[in-house]
Amino acid sequence: MTKLTRWLGSLIFAFSLVLVGCSDSGETEQEAASTSSSSSSSSSSQSAEPAEKAEPVTWRFALEEIEGSVQDAYAQEFKRQIEDMSDGQIEIEIYPYGALGTSSQLTELVQDGSIQLAFASPGHLASVIPEVGVFTLHFVLSDDNDVNKEVLSSSKVHNLFDSPYAEQNMQLLGIVPEGWMVWTGNKPLRTPADFSEFKMRTMTSPILTESYKAYGANPSPMPYSEVYSGLQLKQIDGQVNPIFAIEEMSFYEVQEAMTLANHAQFITTLVSNKEWYESLPDDQRKWLDDTRAELVDYIYQKQAEFNGERLEKITQNSDIEVVELTDEQRAVFRDASMGVRDIYLEAAGERGQEILDTITSMVEEADSGEM
Repeated sequence: MTKLTRWLGSLIFAFSLVLVGCSDSGETEQEAASTSSSSSSSSSSQSAEPAEKAEPVTWRFALEEIEGSVQDAYAQEFKRQIEDMSDGQIEIEIYPYGALGTSSQLTELVQDGSIQLAFASPGHLASVIPEVGVFTLHFVLSDDNDVNKEVLSSSKVHNLFDSPYAEQNMQLLGIVPEGWMVWTGNKPLRTPADFSEFKMRTMTSPILTESYKAYGANPSPMPYSEVYSGLQLKQIDGQVNPIFAIEEMSFYEVQEAMTLANHAQFITTLVSNKEWYESLPDDQRKWLDDTRAELVDYIYQKQAEFNGERLEKITQNSDIEVVELTDEQRAVFRDASMGVRDIYLEAAGERGQEILDTITSMVEEADSGEM
C-alpha cells in the first residue's frame, strides 16, 4: 500500500510539471482545452464543407432582332428558366441584332461552334437549307394559330428537318412563330394589280422574291438595318414584316398604309451547333429540351400580346391607313401564289415535297377537326 501511495504521488507530481509547462507558454489549461476543441471543430467543419462550385458554363445566344423584340422576349425567358433549372451552373449571354453580325453570319457562327445558340429565319436560311423555305411560302399555314401551334410543335414536323439541319452541323431546337406578316407601302395593297412595279423589300430568299414576282412586284432584297432609310429615300416602296417589327423599327413613320392579308407568318427557327448539343451532359441536355418545350405556349401568347400592343401604338402615334383584306381578296392572292410552290420543290426536292405535303395535310386535318 505504501508503494502504491508513493507511485501515485510521483505520477501527480509529474503531471503538475506538465501543467506548469503549459502555463509557462502563456496558455492556461482552460485555453488549451478550448484551443483543442476549436481545432477539432475546425477540422471537422472543413472536412464536412462541400467542394467549391465549379465556374458556371456560358451559353451564347444570338438574336436576329433588337432588344424588346419577340426574339428577345423568348431569349430572356429561356435564360431565366435555364439558369433557374441549373441553379446557376449555366449562364446565358444574349446578343441582340447587330452585336455579332448579320443573320447569315450568326448562322455561320453556330455552324463553326463560336456560339452555341441562335435564331435562324428561313428568309436567309433557305439558301443553305432549301427545305426550310416552306415557311416562306404563302398560304401554307392556318388562319387559326392554335392549329399552327399544334402542327409546328409536333415531333412529326420536327423530325422531317433533322437531316437537312444536321447536314449543316445544326440541331433544330424549335420552330418559333412571331406573328402574321404585314405589308406596308406608299398605298394599300388590295389586289395583285396594286403590286405592279411596286418595289417590295424582301429578304434574300429566292422563294420570297418569286412570291412577290407572282403578284407583279419588283422584289428588292435589302439588309434589315437599311430598310428605314430605303423607305425614307424612296429606294423601295414597301416592306413586309410582323407588326411588332414595323413598330420597333419605325417603318410606319415613312409609309402610308398597312395591309393585313394573313398570307404568311414570320417564322424563325431556334438552332444550336449540332456537335455541341450532342456533347452536352445528360442533365444539361434535359434542361435545354425541357425549356424549349415549356416555351411553346409562352411564345405563342407573347407574340400575340406584342403584335396587339404594337398595332395599338402605331394607330395612336400615326395616321397610317390600316387595311384588312376580305376572304375574297385573299383568295386572289392565294391563287397567284400557288405556282411558287413548284419553285420551292425544284430547290428542296423529295424532302421538300414530303415536308410541304405533311404540313398542308396536317393543317387541313386540324382545320376540319379531324386531327
